Amino acid sequence: MWALRAAVRPGARLSRVVRGCGAPKAAPPLPPCPKLTVAAFRGGAGGPEGREGGRWSPGANGWRSRAGEEEEEPEDAEEEEEEEELLRRDPLLPAGTQRVFLIHPEVKWGPRKPQGTRAEWQVAEAQALVRTLDGWSVVDTAVVPTKTPDRRLIFGKGTLEHLTEKIRGSREVSAVFLNVERMATPTKKELEATWGVQVFDRFTVVLHIFRCNARTKEARLQVALAELPLLRSHLKSDVGRLDGRGGGSRYIMGSGESSLQVQQRLLKDKEVRIRRALERLRGKRLLLGRQRRRREFPVISVVGYTNCGKTTLIKALTGDAAVQPRDQLFATLDVTAHAGSLPSRMAVIYMDTIGFLSQLPHSLIESFSATLEDVAHSDLIVHVRDVSHPETELQKDSVLSALRGLRLPAVLLDNVLEVHNKVDLVPGYKPMGPHAVAVSALLGLGLEELKARLEDAVLTATGRRVLTLRVRLAGAQLSWLHKEATVQAVDVMPEAGAADVKVIISHSAYGRFRKLFPE
Repeated sequence: MWALRAAVRPGARLSRVVRGCGAPKAAPPLPPCPKLTVAAFRGGAGGPEGREGGRWSPGANGWRSRAGEEEEEPEDAEEEEEEEELLRRDPLLPAGTQRVFLIHPEVKWGPRKPQGTRAEWQVAEAQALVRTLDGWSVVDTAVVPTKTPDRRLIFGKGTLEHLTEKIRGSREVSAVFLNVERMATPTKKELEATWGVQVFDRFTVVLHIFRCNARTKEARLQVALAELPLLRSHLKSDVGRLDGRGGGSRYIMGSGESSLQVQQRLLKDKEVRIRRALERLRGKRLLLGRQRRRREFPVISVVGYTNCGKTTLIKALTGDAAVQPRDQLFATLDVTAHAGSLPSRMAVIYMDTIGFLSQLPHSLIESFSATLEDVAHSDLIVHVRDVSHPETELQKDSVLSALRGLRLPAVLLDNVLEVHNKVDLVPGYKPMGPHAVAVSALLGLGLEELKARLEDAVLTATGRRVLTLRVRLAGAQLSWLHKEATVQAVDVMPEAGAADVKVIISHSAYGRFRKLFPE
């Protein structure tokens, strides 16, 4: 177990917490981010609470991390300064409270009609996104049929006039959330001019939630990278409007570059620098991952749709009181490591990952793909599903589609263990298929069966064997096995000066044992 402390502690936080955020200007002022009321470390995620010395200590069900100081190599001062400069950027959404009118355009027929879902379920998820932002509330909702969601103003003339009358006639509405994946910039500006309030799409709201919840340098840089397409989409109209009003000259200081070209060049330069900074952090994260793999602790990656209960499940499996789940979308944006043990006392590492969401632009998923590389190096993937949710099958498809996009090894995808969570909300629920276990992470139901299934899957995936080895009591064999394998039982034979030791041991560790102790 001492080796587990060393293996997990450096990787508990897979990138470092930093200050600050600078870039070409692009948007209005920022709403306050949701208050971070829990220890950001969360058994592996650094934060202001729980910093007690950076070591691992026994928990109720194994070993748990205690929030520690960062263990990465000191950064070059210039690199540190560059990364902090890249994180200084303008806000995406307006400051203060917002009273939102949520409009969901519904395609009722044709090839664009969404399959496996209903408008009311999509509205409920959109409301949850709004509630995630501190000070934001939904004051009204409307499901509005449309035949052409990709037209310039999305709605027909009569529908648009009705919505305009309703929005302009309400004193409560301060913003509109149009529940579409992405609005074209001309559409956004024309709707804002028509309705007299700011209009946001799903991408902008989700991106701002990401910004608020990103706590490490790597996550914050990934959000900054994901923002660049949005900034580019606003450039032409913003620069054109300024030029048209005489707010700026077409060419800057005789350089031969227009203001648009200057802004585009600055954004391109920023993208190059962000990717370079992320590559540096990725190299450090991969090094920490290699250190963990070298110590041969099995790694279990826990994935799932956002707010399905991944962190709650990890807390239940590890018994770590420092892990504080939040009933909030995208509460976890960083991959974090948590130490636990299985019924055989075999030590394992649980990796908590970012939640998935349907209808996310490719650029946003791509920005976080580097973080999810840790999943590819795990021994087992656990897919947590909220089976109480009406769209649980659609959520499953979204997660599996995202996992396939990560190009994971086929053996990992073929042996995913499904955990059907929140069964306490579905009376009489029984999972279908051999690769599923029903649990309530909150109430502790089904956890013993899950741990047994995890152990079987880990033993199979890692090629570990259960062996009984005879060792001399006077030698170093027993202490070596305690350090390098999982000792399940020791049957001491004093008259022989020996003991039969039942262990779970990997193939490579067994080879080292035979080489060190050939007799």
